[in-house]
Amino acid sequence: MEPDDTTLIVACRAGDQGAWEQLIRRYQRLIYAIPLRAGLGEDAAAEIFQRTFVILFEKLDTLTQPERLRAWLVTTTRRECWNYSRREQRTDALPHDDPEDPGATELVDPGLLPDELFEQMERQHMVRQALGRLDPRCRTLLDMLFLRPDPPPYAELAATLGTTEGSIGPTRARCLQKLRAQLAQLDH
Repeated sequence: MEPDDTTLIVACRAGDQGAWEQLIRRYQRLIYAIPLRAGLGEDAAAEIFQRTFVILFEKLDTLTQPERLRAWLVTTTRRECWNYSRREQRTDALPHDDPEDPGATELVDPGLLPDELFEQMERQHMVRQALGRLDPRCRTLLDMLFLRPDPPPYAELAATLGTTEGSIGPTRARCLQKLRAQLAQLDH
């Protein structure tokens, strides 16, 4: 059985190189994946990975809640992604109004920022986990209503669930309440 994070942190503080290596192995995929999911490249991910563990090493003796190491690492990695993006951001000269090229002044990028994209992915993952914890009836109903591009008519929902059309609304409300409860449990 592998030691928990608190045990590993205590061992690291005592200078146990094996505990440090085990800690890195435990979290390397998570830490490396965050910059990649935020839209940064392999080199940036490697740099952020190293920087995150350097910060952990520097703060090892001041961690007050070693049992929350995973959350601390995620937060630190996200901050390092933001810092990296800020450092690497290139500012091109603004184009002058050019009547020959009216699109030259269109600088707005409607895409999500890496932080926003990562938060969206985290929320989607949590919703999928919460849906997976629901009973099959609720999972089917919520899937048909909210996860399909075109929700089916109530008659089709009723036939699929083996119920009446009039009970779809109250059932949906109960299922959404169960989903909220699951999300609240996952958020803690």
